[in-house]
Parts: sequence; C-alpha cells; structure tokens
Amino acid sequence: MQVAPVPAEFEPEFVEALTDVFERQIAFNQVIGLEIVRIAPAGVEARIGMKPELVGHFAYNRVHGGVISAALDAMAGLAVMAAIGARHMDEPPARRLQRFAKLGTIDLRIDYLRPAIGTYFKQKAQVLRLGSRVATVRMEFLSAQDELLSVGTASYIVS
Repeated sequence: MQVAPVPAEFEPEFVEALTDVFERQIAFNQVIGLEIVRIAPAGVEARIGMKPELVGHFAYNRVHGGVISAALDAMAGLAVMAAIGARHMDEPPARRLQRFAKLGTIDLRIDYLRPAIGTYFKQKAQVLRLGSRVATVRMEFLSAQDELLSVGTASYIVS
C-alpha cells in the first residue's frame, strides 16, 4: 500500500474556516485571547497576549495554570483537525471540516516547567500519531523569547 504524501500547505478557505472556529466560534478561546498564527499539516501555532483576566497569582502577575491547560488543549484539538484535514486532501475543504464533529479530549497532561510571566505567549502543537479512533498530540507553551514554560500531551477521540 502506498501512502499519500502529506501536503505542505492547506487551501486558504480551509485555514480561514478553522481559524474562524477557534478564534470566534469557541467563546472560551475569545476569553483567553487565543490568536491562530499558523495552521499546517505538520503542526499548528498560536499566541495569547497577557491581560489581567489571565493572572493566576496576583503578586507575580503570572498566567493561571488553567489558562495554560485550556490553551494547550485547544491547540492540540486544532492540530488533530489539521492532521485529519491533511489525511483527506482528496476531499473539498467543506467536507473535511465536517469530519470534526466527534472530536473530543480523552486525556490531557500538562507539565508546568516555569512560571508564565510576560507580555505574550506562544503555543505549538503537533500530532504524534493519528489512528483511526485515537490521536496523540504533543504541545508546548512558550515565552515570547521561545523559553519552554509548559509542555503537554493529550489523546483525542477522532471517530
């Protein structure tokens, strides 16, 4: 069996639709200020600007751990959507977008390595394995200077 090559990029309408879902249709992502930077078959990237609503420790002005966890969970879900979209490039973008209805988090683990203090933060996620029923993802929460602040792994139901 020959495996189809993974595309380097998606069509603009696919990227725009996924960006719309994550930035405007998921209300909690709006609350934390999640901004999508890149959606590609190989991985996704976003950023969050610091604001008072995200503070978890008032004395240090650091990001609340729940915000980090939620941002990484969102990024992992987006990475799975990108991987599924890449797997079905033979379908039109609108059809690929319908494949995400049953996507859901099964397991999420976050390791907090350093305090998240700064003006903005970067998030990255990459699918390690996309099976027929479960996807496994690795995520990173970074400072503006690319210092690794938190890492995560997650599993998602895809069927």
